[in-house]
Amino acid sequence: MENETKLDNKIDYGILSSVFLLMIIGLASLYVALKHDPNVESVLRPMVSQGVWYILGAVCVFSLMQLDSEQLWKLTPYFYAAGVFILILVLVFYDRQISDKVDAKSWFRIGSFTFQPSEVAKPAYIVMLARVTTLHNTKYPQHNLHNDFILIFKLIGWTLPMVGLIVLQPDLGTNLVFIAIFLGIIIMSGIMWQILVPAFVALGGLIVGVLALVIFNQQFLEKLGFKLYQFNRIFDWLNPTSGSSSADQVLNSIRAIGSGQLSGKGFGVSQVYVPVRESDMIFSVIGENFGFIGACILIFIYFILIYQMLSTTVETKNEFYAYISTGVIMMILFHVFENIGMSIGLLPMTGVPLPFISQGGSNLLSNMIGIGLVMSMKFHYKNYMFSRNSETFSSTESESYIK
Repeated sequence: MENETKLDNKIDYGILSSVFLLMIIGLASLYVALKHDPNVESVLRPMVSQGVWYILGAVCVFSLMQLDSEQLWKLTPYFYAAGVFILILVLVFYDRQISDKVDAKSWFRIGSFTFQPSEVAKPAYIVMLARVTTLHNTKYPQHNLHNDFILIFKLIGWTLPMVGLIVLQPDLGTNLVFIAIFLGIIIMSGIMWQILVPAFVALGGLIVGVLALVIFNQQFLEKLGFKLYQFNRIFDWLNPTSGSSSADQVLNSIRAIGSGQLSGKGFGVSQVYVPVRESDMIFSVIGENFGFIGACILIFIYFILIYQMLSTTVETKNEFYAYISTGVIMMILFHVFENIGMSIGLLPMTGVPLPFISQGGSNLLSNMIGIGLVMSMKFHYKNYMFSRNSETFSSTESESYIK
């Protein structure tokens, strides 16, 4: 009985409850989307497939919870290497059928099973940046321009291999997630504002410059590897009544969400057709069925999930875990912000799914791995903690963990 009580105290039921609620909402929304999609022959098969992915995700969560900070620290380089390896592998053994449809070498296929390796590369990238940042800040506890620039170049060095491989696929939406993770950890690392402020001003100028080139000088961006469909998404965002298929998809999503008004039309109702709404446009189902109130409840659940992860991070007082948590939170937040933003026409289409809700196993698995990493904090933090004052470094190996 006493052991069960100790186990209960180690499990973060607040995080589990939020994820479980999102899963229920996801399955219900997926059912409505599939039921009213004329191109879907069977609702049962994709529903069962999504359920299997939820089960696999739950297995990942409870498996990762068994890894303490020492084990995770040691395994991080192998996770990163595996992530880079599968990103190389997919460029050679990508699924030709999917590639012809989406013009990207992003998917494996084994029989009827498809998988996007860039999704599972995200958690590997997060733990690697967390390890590098922890090592740097322990070795260089004093923040100054010299030390902070060294950290930035280190993080860029570990970012370029994965981002570069994803550029070759290409997958702009996924790379935007990597950039969000990178920026989150950069801010959390304590880098001086004298560096951050000019950097973010330059980033804003770069975004404006790219938009200007899309409108006035596409040839230059084409030489850099930008694709026609990426230009079209920008134009459709600027002019949603252009009549193109992607513009109509966003326009119908806005109509569906708006038609839900305050409280929605009720569960199972779908009077506005939105193409492929079970994946990228799943938010339109929630808006149409449950209206503004339902959408706000969904966003509130995400808020509670983020709050619970932050609380767990503060409670553990573990620097390595803090950076991992930052990366996971930025990954989930960016997906939520981008998906809802493009569903209401606020942001361009990028193909970024809604966490724990949109159909698709690869992204779900990535998010569940992130949840498992965060939950392992509370499960083990009393046994293993990082301490800057106790860490030692050698020229051959920079392992920094203590019991």
